[in-house]
Amino acid sequence: MKNKNYPLYDTLEDITDLKDLVLTKASDMPDKIAFVYPCETGEMRKTFADLKEDINAFGTWMYKKNIKDKRVAVIGKNSYEWLVTFLACVNGGNVALAIDKSLPAAEIDTLIKLGECDYAFVTDQYLDKVDPKSVKKVYDLGTFDTILYEGRKLLRDKNLDFLQYKIDPDKTACILFTSGTSGKSKGVELTNKNIAFEINRTCQLFKLDGSVLAVLPFHHAFGLIVGIFMVMHYGQTIYINKSPKYVKKNMADFKPQTMFLVPMFVEFFHKQIWAEIDKKGKTSAIKGLMTSTDLLLKTGVDVRKKTYAAIHKVFGGNLQYIICGGAALDPMYVKEFRTWGIEILNGYGTTECSPVTAVNRPFFHRDGSVGQLVPGMEVKVSEEGEILFKGDNVMKGYYKDEEATNAAIQDGWYHTGDLGYVDDDGFIMLTGRKKNLIILSNGENLSPEELEENIARDPQVREVLVYDEDGKIVAEIYPEEDYFDNTEYFEALKEKINNKRPMYKRIAVVKLRKEEFIKNASMKIVRYLNIPSMQQNTNNNDNSN
Repeated sequence: MKNKNYPLYDTLEDITDLKDLVLTKASDMPDKIAFVYPCETGEMRKTFADLKEDINAFGTWMYKKNIKDKRVAVIGKNSYEWLVTFLACVNGGNVALAIDKSLPAAEIDTLIKLGECDYAFVTDQYLDKVDPKSVKKVYDLGTFDTILYEGRKLLRDKNLDFLQYKIDPDKTACILFTSGTSGKSKGVELTNKNIAFEINRTCQLFKLDGSVLAVLPFHHAFGLIVGIFMVMHYGQTIYINKSPKYVKKNMADFKPQTMFLVPMFVEFFHKQIWAEIDKKGKTSAIKGLMTSTDLLLKTGVDVRKKTYAAIHKVFGGNLQYIICGGAALDPMYVKEFRTWGIEILNGYGTTECSPVTAVNRPFFHRDGSVGQLVPGMEVKVSEEGEILFKGDNVMKGYYKDEEATNAAIQDGWYHTGDLGYVDDDGFIMLTGRKKNLIILSNGENLSPEELEENIARDPQVREVLVYDEDGKIVAEIYPEEDYFDNTEYFEALKEKINNKRPMYKRIAVVKLRKEEFIKNASMKIVRYLNIPSMQQNTNNNDNSN
């Protein structure tokens, strides 16, 4: 199909809440495999009927322990046990707080107290990160099978309170913590209404026809709501990746059709592919081949799957789509992956919007954009150029932070903090962060993201951060290891980037560093922790994603 607008997908019946999602799939496709996940005895497989039964058993056990209408922290590695715990909380009226296991113990304790948690369910290897004095009780998810056994016994004895609980769509279902690039985390309250709207409407933009490898962390809105719950709504099988170091093996074994990723993964795969090509001395030949491939595509001849079979093999041989969000992605990656036969659908969202607000479609996309607005939402651009959203997926608010809530949501419009515009075809284009703008001495504004994208394209640049220091534009670069001390190379790169740019928008100083920048859960560089001038003023910074 040509790249042009086409009707929304309307084949899925709307769900009302996450409990409805679980019950509907168990009823409609009880024997369909919902999850495949690795464990000590091999690969475990759970059907949608199994999932419903496990959630009901776990939730019934929770009720027996008087865990009702409580705030419950869920902390641990991506696992089936984590998901069952989360859904048992939400489907029984408790508030689930998804907390990043990789945070230091002190930060985890801060979030537990911020969210006023009553209980915590923790994967066994992270138990020492949770202070038992901060909650009424800490439960070890290593006892998952025992909990299910006891829950099933309670169900046989007619303990039906959990099963009979009726979801209030406007009650807080979960609290997900922002992983801001310029301040401390805040607790985003999402309701079942928020999440159901997100799942129902976003599914109209994309049709999932195959299995998914779940790589992103479950405590992150994109990884959980899109990468898990939305895939469940499609009725497709999800393979749970337990660690990034197993991603390559999981892709080869499971052969996913779609993956939901943040740019860091795309950039890593891209670099590895080109490194392998370069090692074989075929860089020039492949670039020439790619030019020919694109020309053939314009005539309707598609030879990509066969021509780039070796690249497809890296991803299991069946990958068609990568849905990418969480941070900005250079359109260069989209174009090259498309030439290889894998379509990257770049999107945009924020935890506060449950999280997706826009995404490119398989047959209607615009490189450099973050796609089309989710159906049922509204978008507008403020006088300052800030992107604003309104819709039923906009959060209830920040937990016990009325001031921050009122600053973020005004007259129903969520203020993203991102600058951009909407083009004539409805594609949303982002140009930078409002808070990141560098105000130059001549009064001109510069978005550092513009320079960062250009610099990051160089193969010897792993990460880069552009900022103002004493009136000079600084590019701080974390290079490939062999280039740690190669100042001559990066001075030449600076001149190349500066060429044809106005004097006031040129890089004045290049700094090299030997360790990566501090990043958040979305793998975005945290500016306020990496820029010296901002480190001194962290109390005055925002928390936006």
